[in-house]
Amino acid sequence: MLRCFALAVLTAAGLTACGTGTPPAAPVETVTATVQPTPTTTTTATAGPGETDRPEPSEAAAERKTLPDVVGMNLQEGQDTLQAAGFYVLNDKDATGQNRLQVLDRNWVVTKQSPAGGRKVTTDTLITLYAKKIGE
Repeated sequence: MLRCFALAVLTAAGLTACGTGTPPAAPVETVTATVQPTPTTTTTATAGPGETDRPEPSEAAAERKTLPDVVGMNLQEGQDTLQAAGFYVLNDKDATGQNRLQVLDRNWVVTKQSPAGGRKVTTDTLITLYAKKIGE
């Protein structure tokens, strides 16, 4: 905000100097201001009688759940199944090693997943799905 103001003052001073054909009587002063961010405060409500004091979702530890086995599903269905079960940290790779991108997930079939389905893992675990094009 202050930079815009300073720029406007400099521009106005420059424009008036251009119209007279003579240099300005006094040198133009450059103003530099540093704006400090306003500190924010956080208030925490305490639980009343009969209520529980639960942490916010971002503060809560990741829950442990059984990882669904999505091998054999098309890639889109596998991703949807994992997300419905609460797993959102997903990665997919070309199972053939050609490093192709899976642009249309429904045209790819999951051939392997890591970690394997059936294991109990935290919901923030990275799950990698290895897929190849259907028919390969």
